[in-house]
Amino acid sequence: MHIKIFFNDKPLFLCDAIDDVLQPLIHLEDVIFMDELNAHTIKTIIHEMQQPSVHAGVFYHKDLSALKKDLFKKFTLICAAGGLILNEKKEPLLIFRRKKWDLPKGKLDKGESLEECAIREVMEETGLQKLKLTRFLTLTYHTYHEGTRFILKETHWFLMKASSTQKMKPQTEEEINEIRWAKMSELPVYMMNTYPSVVDVLKTALKLD
Repeated sequence: MHIKIFFNDKPLFLCDAIDDVLQPLIHLEDVIFMDELNAHTIKTIIHEMQQPSVHAGVFYHKDLSALKKDLFKKFTLICAAGGLILNEKKEPLLIFRRKKWDLPKGKLDKGESLEECAIREVMEETGLQKLKLTRFLTLTYHTYHEGTRFILKETHWFLMKASSTQKMKPQTEEEINEIRWAKMSELPVYMMNTYPSVVDVLKTALKLD
């Protein structure tokens, strides 16, 4: 099992086993590998993941929950939720924000459930009113700087359904310029101009029956 955290477009894998996905990575020169958990190695791998010469990281420890706990302490954790919406043709809904294709999502409000947050954010950002939340989809992590704080955003993704006949309105105050139902045949093109975590969400959905 592993947890993937994106530093911009670079993945850091936290794992308790070196599986077939990770085995080829740990031998590459541009991949940093750690297998000892202490304050120094935590600090080192966070620093190295921000270097241009490093393109991925693998941090192995037999106790994944302990590794996750110690690493997460170094960030300000923000919880968010979002939705991957499919229409009657099973086309995903994409939004165009800050020159990249994205999925609607946002921060969890106090007293709000993750499901409530996901539905609210989709409605606010797309204008859709009739949504059916069908299931939890996946969890993604990515980091970014906000002033002096180093943020780790944990986003809970839910699969939703909506009719393509509904009127949509992009939330321009959130810098959303366009909303589009993406044809499945054109999805690889959209994936070339989106975030790695969004690619993971789309790929997870594509694997569903």
